[in-house]
Amino acid sequence: MNIQTIGVVGSGQMGRGIAQVSAMSGFKTYLFDISSEALEKALSFIKKQLDRGVQKGKWDQSFVENTLKNLHTIEDMNKFVDCEMVIEAATENKAVKVDIFKSLDAVVSSSCILASNTSSISITMLAGNCSHPERFVGMHFMNPVPVMKLVEGIRGLETSDDVFNATQEVAEKMGKVFVKAKDYPGFAVNRILMPMINEAVYALYEGVASIEDIDQAMKLGTNQPMGPLTLADFIGLDTCLAIMEVLHEGLGDSKYRPCPLLKQYVDAGRLGKKSGKGFYDHTND
Repeated sequence: MNIQTIGVVGSGQMGRGIAQVSAMSGFKTYLFDISSEALEKALSFIKKQLDRGVQKGKWDQSFVENTLKNLHTIEDMNKFVDCEMVIEAATENKAVKVDIFKSLDAVVSSSCILASNTSSISITMLAGNCSHPERFVGMHFMNPVPVMKLVEGIRGLETSDDVFNATQEVAEKMGKVFVKAKDYPGFAVNRILMPMINEAVYALYEGVASIEDIDQAMKLGTNQPMGPLTLADFIGLDTCLAIMEVLHEGLGDSKYRPCPLLKQYVDAGRLGKKSGKGFYDHTND
């Protein structure tokens, strides 16, 4: 499979990052969103990141120009017709993703690889909503995409060897390290990471230690670059909650029960960095 053109659905934090890395890696890239305002915001953010790279000496201005030539923003999903791969990077919501893939299935060619950047939802289930489940794959990028080296590859029940191998080649061309995980709730990364974050929220909920002390303890005691509550704010508390709910429902073990405090913060709209407030105040970030 010779993949040269990639589509990305969703221009939020993950989608814009995937589109940036795709364009930087030489792929013709289409970034789709239903909101023109969101697309403008994403493109502006990407340009700032590229300009910052020039200032730091990471690349020259010609690299920026070539990257931007590769990147196209679209509001019409029909323009994905020429893509050899389309990566969905919408919100971590099963119903939303199913609707997106049903729409994509009606647009893309029968040879196009459909990939989901889901961090926890079943690849097999999502693939079951498409005409060619053998051409469906999980491609879980880490946030922030341009910085983090990992891509978690998840094979659905019907995913073909050719599709999975082509997905690995794309990830490696993007400069990523590709690890393989089975299609179980949370896959590998979030099966381990999210219960740790949830347990940190429980420690706060039960008064074991303050927000700052929990994060400081984990940073200095386990050599993590940031504490679990800081990381939760960065990921988005709504995303953390959604993943814990998938783990709890999919595995049926009470150890995956989301902390009530996490639910309360999400209900209050305290979603972390993206909303301006989570466990920490980000209004001046």
